[in-house]
Amino acid sequence: MEAITEGVNNININNNSNSDSYKKNRIQVSNTKKPLFFYVNLAKRYMQQHNEVELSALGMAIATVVTVAEILKNNGLAVEKKIMTSTVDIKDDSRGRPVQKAKIEIVLGKTANFDELMAAAAAEDGENGDVEEQTA
Repeated sequence: MEAITEGVNNININNNSNSDSYKKNRIQVSNTKKPLFFYVNLAKRYMQQHNEVELSALGMAIATVVTVAEILKNNGLAVEKKIMTSTVDIKDDSRGRPVQKAKIEIVLGKTANFDELMAAAAAEDGENGDVEEQTA
């Protein structure tokens, strides 16, 4: 019984470390569903939790991923760790055959002063919030 339990635990550990289909720090970006700064703010939160974030997109959403990455880099919050491009076959029901789509994955890591910048932004937001509360 102990061997079975140990085997199950090892399977779970291996699946978590090798699983490419689901990562806790991956954001799959769509260019139609959410506004741009939704992804910027989500990426900041993911970097706070995991120290890095992977932005992923297909086709027309690639421009959105690149823009999100550039905003984070230009604000001094992120550095590029890895950029991967590829094509994937997507089944197109209307045509009945697979269609190739471009895919991009950008891995961003925290900069050395990420936490300082986030703390300063939070303090600034707090001050603005207090002003609004006093005038209301």
